[in-house]
Amino acid sequence: MTIWRSQKTLEAINAASIDTMMRPLEIVITEIGTDFIRGTMPVDERTRQPYGLLHGGASVALAETLGSVAANLCVDASRYLCLGQEINANHVRSVRRGLVTGTARPLHLGRSSQVWSIDIVDESGALVCVSRLTMAVLRKHAGLGA
Repeated sequence: MTIWRSQKTLEAINAASIDTMMRPLEIVITEIGTDFIRGTMPVDERTRQPYGLLHGGASVALAETLGSVAANLCVDASRYLCLGQEINANHVRSVRRGLVTGTARPLHLGRSSQVWSIDIVDESGALVCVSRLTMAVLRKHAGLGA
C-alpha cells in the first residue's frame, strides 16, 4: 500500500527542479517506492568544503530536498502545501568524491505536520549522514501556493 496521495513521475519531479537549488547541485530524484523516495547528488567542486570533503550543508540540502518532495507527495496538492520547519543532521562519515544517495522515509504523517528520516550513503553503501526533517502541512490560500 502506497503512502502517496499525489502521483507524479520521476520526470515531472525532476523537471520541476529548474530554477531551484537542485539544479546547480545536480540533485536528481531517482526512485519512488511505496513508502520512500530516493535521490542522488555528486560529491565534486560544488558540494565539497575547503578540506576536500562533502560539505555538511550539501548533505542537508539533499536531505531537505528529498523530505520536501516526499512530504508534498503525501498530501492532496490541490489543497495543501508542505514546508520545512526544522532539520537536523549527524555527519558520520566523510566522502571525497563520487555519488551520495539519500533515502527519505516517513516517521510521522499527520494532518498538520510530518516527520521524515533521511539516510545518506556513499557508493559503497556506508552511512554518511542521518537527518530528521519536520514539515509543516499548510492549507493553500491566496498568497500561499494558490
